[in-house]
Amino acid sequence: MLIRQIQWTVLATVLLLGAASAQADMRADTGGPARRPAPLYITTETAAPSSMQDSQGQVVGISTDKVRAVLERAGLAYTIELLPWKRAYAAARERFDGCVYSTTRTPERETLFKWVGPIDTAEWVLMARANRRFSLRTLEDARPYRIGTYNGDARDDFLRSRGFRVDPAPNDLTNPRKLLLGRIDLWAAALRAGSPVLEQNNWAGQIVPVLVFHRLDVYLACNRAVPDDVIARLNGAFSALERDGTMGRIERSYDSWSVRAPAK
Repeated sequence: MLIRQIQWTVLATVLLLGAASAQADMRADTGGPARRPAPLYITTETAAPSSMQDSQGQVVGISTDKVRAVLERAGLAYTIELLPWKRAYAAARERFDGCVYSTTRTPERETLFKWVGPIDTAEWVLMARANRRFSLRTLEDARPYRIGTYNGDARDDFLRSRGFRVDPAPNDLTNPRKLLLGRIDLWAAALRAGSPVLEQNNWAGQIVPVLVFHRLDVYLACNRAVPDDVIARLNGAFSALERDGTMGRIERSYDSWSVRAPAK
């Protein structure tokens, strides 16, 4: 009798464990708690008014606020960290949970990431010293000149791949200084006339735009290991926020800023 009771107890335990395992598998298959995505590690650079740190140490800005809204609508946990652009970009390439913004979606990068957005638009502009006379109607007209670029960003890749004479700098704000010193002829920037960056550094009036040579969209770019269903949730949340006017309200809240930030 005792042996039979032990056998029934063992059998019941096995059945209960099997049921619990099946229930966990069902939760995983239906997107329940067992499949809760890992938090995303989001990186960006300091590039006001797209991404910047406020007085409380919080990362804010037009693109930042849009990215936060999308992540929260999608119900995803995340962190956002400000880094130099090359480190921010590398983190998204190397970490399975990494994403980076504001990232230019180029043919060369298309298969490197999974894409969410577009979260903003950007203009690439050739800037020159105000006391030099340039007559540039197309980018091809700039071929004889030395063009300052930011090493590792999309503008540098774009111009370099087309055979232009680029002079890359490790920091984009080195380029206006090089321009004023005559070390380069033009600066390939993503700034418009009246940019606060120029005003804040006393360069307004000394450096002026001479040609907008490219207009394009920028995105939140995620590591290829980020699951497809997470990317679908993010893009679905983005579309919903566009439809309900949230994205427009975020942009209008920064109306005091006259220019979008550089896209990388």
